[in-house]
Amino acid sequence: MKIKILFGCRFFPASTMSVAILWLALAASARAGVADAVKYAKLPNGLQVLVLENHKAPVATLNVFYRVGSRNEVTGKTGISHLCEHLMFRGTKKYGPEEFSNIIQENGGDDNAFTTEDFTDYFEVINRDHLDVPIKLEADRMANFAPQGFDSEKSVVMEERRLRTEDNPEDALAEMTQAAAFVEHPYHWPVIGWMHDIQGLTLQDALAYHSIYYSPQNAIVVAVGDFDGNQVMKQITDAFGAIHNGVKPPPIDELEPPQDGERRVVLRHAANLPAIAAAWHAPNYQNATDAYALEIAGEILGDGKSSRLYKDLVMDKQMVESADVEYEMTSFDPNLLWVSAQMRPGIKSDDVIAELDRQLALIRDQPVSADELQKAKNLEEAGFVFAQDSVFEQASQLGLYQMLGSYKMVDQYLAQIDKVTATDVQRVAKQYLVDTNRTLGVLVPTGVLPHEAGGGIGGPVHNQIGIDGEQR
Repeated sequence: MKIKILFGCRFFPASTMSVAILWLALAASARAGVADAVKYAKLPNGLQVLVLENHKAPVATLNVFYRVGSRNEVTGKTGISHLCEHLMFRGTKKYGPEEFSNIIQENGGDDNAFTTEDFTDYFEVINRDHLDVPIKLEADRMANFAPQGFDSEKSVVMEERRLRTEDNPEDALAEMTQAAAFVEHPYHWPVIGWMHDIQGLTLQDALAYHSIYYSPQNAIVVAVGDFDGNQVMKQITDAFGAIHNGVKPPPIDELEPPQDGERRVVLRHAANLPAIAAAWHAPNYQNATDAYALEIAGEILGDGKSSRLYKDLVMDKQMVESADVEYEMTSFDPNLLWVSAQMRPGIKSDDVIAELDRQLALIRDQPVSADELQKAKNLEEAGFVFAQDSVFEQASQLGLYQMLGSYKMVDQYLAQIDKVTATDVQRVAKQYLVDTNRTLGVLVPTGVLPHEAGGGIGGPVHNQIGIDGEQR
């Protein structure tokens, strides 16, 4: 998220009959096809609009996706996508700083935004009767971007980087490991950007960046909620239809060359406990067969307390505080599958790495059982299906898949998961989860953290690369 967040809760208590029956009903409903109910339009200025009626609750959500993230940045200007996200709340030609959020809140709504490697999403959840408010405000800041207080907002971002990365040993390790894994592709640098680049960004940089990427031709507006779809489509068309485009965004041509040997990095940092972060290059949705099999492999290895790594490293051998697996098949370009773990006191990193290698060898050498495979599918499917109950999650899924090619891909997810076989899982483990394709980061504590900021005692290692997830 990577963007596990889009699929919401992934834990499914399959042992209870009533929940199992509910899940089967929801799964059947999801298979009926969400996309069939979506109203789609492409306006003359290139803006794409998706509208979906959902009458489960008297609320509505509006998401505006821009196909711009750290992937679009260039050397020396890293972090500008995230800084622009901040500046979008700092006023337009019509509204002053923070007026956007104040107006949304006065109408009973909530708003936020986040930046990823691939895109930026601005969203509001509001009473169904006031959806016209965020529609007009979002159109205004697309057309009339005029932020105030640039230097103070840049200082906020720099402090955010200090807090979330430089003072957080686990995130600093993830950033260092990712930078070693990617040597050519823009995924090399973090979403928040390098500190020295952020320091050098100017208001003119932000205005120029906005003029290229924050245009109708580069955006998708998604509305989901308890409303009349035809009426909302007209409201969006009226608000956004007259906005002009700037120049066409340049294509991303950088390709990451194949990795032909293990890379290791060591981070010496104030920390309470050692940690490791291992990353393997992995395909994205464009290689669907392998990507869905890796989704299941990741589920078996590290999702939940019944996963292999949790049972082995956390419960049985008590070597680590936590063991997490992250894989984002919906990234725009091929990305990474991560395993991260934080040692318990007195445990050596080399011993955990050796045990991790043993578990990886098991999934490469032996097919997973039918029961384990089905449990992993149940977890994946349940997370996807339960997300359908949230208007925000529905809008997120539709917008993401439209950016990847078509919102109709949403309805292929469950069928693709169902197709994964034990042979597929073993095959992708053999192909991708090997040492020659791995970048291994090791955190060596140089002392106890001076305070709890960013890296609390016993806090798990969470790879946050790929999604800023900022709460403003």
